[in-house]
Amino acid sequence: MNNRVQKLQVYIKENGLDAMIIGSEANRMYLSGFTGSNAMLLITLNETPVIVTDFRYLEQVANQCPDFKCVDQKQKGLLGAVLAEAEAMNLKKIGFESEHVSFSTYEELQKANSITWVPTKGVIERFRQIKEEAELEKLAKAESIGDLAFRAIVPFIEARWKDGLTENEVALEIERVMRQNGATATSFSTIVASGAKSSLPHAVPGDEPLKKGDFVVMDFGCVYEGYCSDMTRTVVIGEASEKHKEIYETVLEAQKRALEGAKAGLKGKEVDAMARDYIKDKGYGDYFGHGLGHSVGIEIHENPRFSMAEEQVIEEGMVITVEPGIYLPGFGGVRIEDMVVVTKDGIKNFTHSPKELIIIN
Repeated sequence: MNNRVQKLQVYIKENGLDAMIIGSEANRMYLSGFTGSNAMLLITLNETPVIVTDFRYLEQVANQCPDFKCVDQKQKGLLGAVLAEAEAMNLKKIGFESEHVSFSTYEELQKANSITWVPTKGVIERFRQIKEEAELEKLAKAESIGDLAFRAIVPFIEARWKDGLTENEVALEIERVMRQNGATATSFSTIVASGAKSSLPHAVPGDEPLKKGDFVVMDFGCVYEGYCSDMTRTVVIGEASEKHKEIYETVLEAQKRALEGAKAGLKGKEVDAMARDYIKDKGYGDYFGHGLGHSVGIEIHENPRFSMAEEQVIEEGMVITVEPGIYLPGFGGVRIEDMVVVTKDGIKNFTHSPKELIIIN
């Protein structure tokens, strides 16, 4: 049995449960390796763990989940088949993921009168916070694909911006390069924002052409073997004013301070303050309104985070972004983002793209 299931079985035993059902996509992938879109797990103390799915995924489950008993939901439906398995095993007290269960599903659970349902919160997510070596390798590979995309996109923009190159076209090229280099998907919707629009942290690429004097913020990532990457770089088109340079260098120095200071044993808010306090001292505190970073893994946004409110202590093996920014309405914005793994004495940076201000002529 894989060690992830064993960890959950320890939790089940310590909390007086007979079993847990797992339906959230990321958590069932973490526990079983299944990457399809329709399945539910039933993990007990002693029985072989069960994965229920439908006809479309039976062969996939056999390949990806050799340690699991596969059950075809057939006419019972996903939840009905899980309940039938639970009743056949005479399970009486079962935990469920309260954060990932709809009210209608909860109502269905209550119809199983012989079972006491116990809500749980963040159990598997806590296991996922510390990455195993194999996970770190996949995360590093995913980020390296992003580095390849950035290396390709700078000359792409340089060759075409004077001909009316748009944000959408830049985003498409970034995604094409990532796919070409092993990505199976983007880990979130690619952000390319130019000019005044770059002051919107989560702007959606449009048909706006890149123009001389524009900041261009590019925030992108990919999925590699089920694990995500995330990075941001900001460039300037044509020429950079003193204001461009001041804002950029402020963000770069703020990130540098956080990268140099982050290490295991600090609270997330302490790392956040390393960058935030510098930006505030430079007079731009009101223009850095989001957290410094978030954990990354199977999902693009995981916990814990580098934020003003994060009380959790950062531990060795956590993978977190460091992404300070300054966003000036009507002018534009800068964000610089790396993805790092926390170590005992500091961090190891998975992102290797250059960070000096690039002016694309």
